[in-house]
Amino acid sequence: MNLLLAEVAQATQRLADAGVPSPRFDAEELAAFVHGVKRGELHHVTDADFDARYWEAVARREAREPLQHITGRAFFRYLELAVGPGVFVPRPETESVVGWAIDAVRAMDVVEPLIVDLCTGSGAIALALAQEVPRSRVHAVELSEQALDYARKNVEGSRVVLHHGDALTALPELDGQVDLVVSNPPYIPLTEWEYVAPEARDHDPELALFSGQDGLDTIRGIERTAHRLLRPGGVVVIEHADTQGGQVPWIFTEERGWADAADHPDLNNRPRFATARRATP
Repeated sequence: MNLLLAEVAQATQRLADAGVPSPRFDAEELAAFVHGVKRGELHHVTDADFDARYWEAVARREAREPLQHITGRAFFRYLELAVGPGVFVPRPETESVVGWAIDAVRAMDVVEPLIVDLCTGSGAIALALAQEVPRSRVHAVELSEQALDYARKNVEGSRVVLHHGDALTALPELDGQVDLVVSNPPYIPLTEWEYVAPEARDHDPELALFSGQDGLDTIRGIERTAHRLLRPGGVVVIEHADTQGGQVPWIFTEERGWADAADHPDLNNRPRFATARRATP
């Protein structure tokens, strides 16, 4: 075993002892980042090329600083995104939301579907949709200036149009025209603060995490925005916590102009996002 692989094994144990959920992956990812190689190429790093900065990176992760803040990048579907302090780090569970949204848009008889991503953060959802639905027109809305800076970097050169604004009042010029509204909004109840993983609680912006006593304040507001933006027959897809599966579809009621409200599981079969269709008058 070369020196780097031996150090990775030691780092894995240190991260496991610190409670990091994926210690081996993180130890390897940090080693690859510091040495400028892919994870599968770590065995090519010679003893002479070992970089002692690796232990600085390991110490930061040991203190539960997010892996993505240390490397400055996050992977989401087919994308590599710039992330860091001030922007929500996209999670794997949101990939299921995007997958459903892509299938829904492709099933529409629309040549150039119009899509709005509310609370876009790093721009991950908007950019994935623009990339995987080639003729789509995608607008993304973000309130935080810090998050918007990352989004600008990530969507540069794409078809995504960024807007600085509040998701609850966004884009009145598109009222009644949108085919799909998608959002990964804040949805953690304020009462759950102490139970949130340190990587999120101490490093993700609070604006992207918490939303009222039951966590549903922003989703309630987005329900009205989505109804305003969507054309009849247009659809909304919105992420929520796995503990909110029985609550979110009830926000999108027939009395409020919706049809087919339903919950959907993530890859671990936990309720993770809700969808609804704007009813036809």
